[in-house]
Amino acid sequence: MTRSGTNSQGNHYNTPGGTNSNGGSSYHYSNSNGSYYYSNDNGSTYYNSGSGSATYTSPSGQSNTYSTNK
Repeated sequence: MTRSGTNSQGNHYNTPGGTNSNGGSSYHYSNSNGSYYYSNDNGSTYYNSGSGSATYTSPSGQSNTYSTNK
């Protein structure tokens, strides 16, 4: 069952809503400042700041931050 709404910070969320799943415990936030965050069923996460950088964290906990500017 999909749940969505807006939290007290004005950020929209949708669950389940990871990049690779329509079920399970995945979710994503689309934040009012232009950033967004995904949490996937496999334990990985992805955060895009909306201002030129993104961070991916693997299921094992290794983080990689990189530029999203072209």
